[in-house]
Amino acid sequence: MQVRSGTAKSGDLDIFYEDMGDPADPAVLLIMGLGAQLLLWRDGFCEKLVRRGLRVIRYDNRDVGLSSKLDGQRAGGSQYAAMLRSFVGRPSPAVYTVEHLAGDGAALLDHLGIDRAHIVGASMGGVIAQVFAARHAQRTTSLGVIFSSNNQPLLPPPAPRALFSVIKGPKPGSPRDVIIDNSVRVSRIIGSPAYPASEERLRRDAAAAYDRSYYPVGVARHFGAVLGSGSLRRYNRQITAPTVVIHGTADRLMRPAGGRAIARSIPGARLVLFPGMGHELPEPLWEPIVAELAGNFATGVASAG
Repeated sequence: MQVRSGTAKSGDLDIFYEDMGDPADPAVLLIMGLGAQLLLWRDGFCEKLVRRGLRVIRYDNRDVGLSSKLDGQRAGGSQYAAMLRSFVGRPSPAVYTVEHLAGDGAALLDHLGIDRAHIVGASMGGVIAQVFAARHAQRTTSLGVIFSSNNQPLLPPPAPRALFSVIKGPKPGSPRDVIIDNSVRVSRIIGSPAYPASEERLRRDAAAAYDRSYYPVGVARHFGAVLGSGSLRRYNRQITAPTVVIHGTADRLMRPAGGRAIARSIPGARLVLFPGMGHELPEPLWEPIVAELAGNFATGVASAG
């Protein structure tokens, strides 16, 4: 599979992307989550989309991977107070917001000369995708939201062990092997009980992510953007694109209640739950997940036509 790569400008920031498939085919913009590089849209998953006649674009959000880093910028205030405000649907000050992150995706489409695309986001990427679909309705052919939330008030919080495994990494200056060990541990905590990955694969993926770009301080600013967004229900009501919401029943980081809340809040949205799936895209479920997305893509194309 041929992979084209480049950098798009979003204001003063560089957004690194990879572009696969025939440029003449309908585009799918894949948006990954908190602190996660584009690598988590696995090659094999992307290839399944390309084989269905789609142009697949994945990218690093600002503050992660090979995109621009906002070194030294802090919003200030207590993270725990922000978490409490988020629980009741209220925003908090942040270095940048989910709206800015959605703007990065729009800037990337501008750079590539793409007017409309299928928008698919996972985790924090699903939060970004909801905002994108509301603010850029004319550019959104369809919307796919995977293991995410709309941050509406009083949703069940993440399991503490899962949450803190993600936002509290090894101490600064830790050696490579300690960081890789921690990544493997996190993957075990938030992964899919019904589809456990091999130790070899987890270590290989963790090493690839570390060697490409290890930048843990960006996680705090990503987390701040999510906490700073408040409830997204105001955006959900504006979404007109056909929407599929995909979630795992065993997700301990983003509870299934988050997916249900999104599906209830977006007019006409369809909810698909996968038993035993956690906060990841396990390889045995790639084909059924892609099939659900492709069905929604077809609905979006028909609606646009």
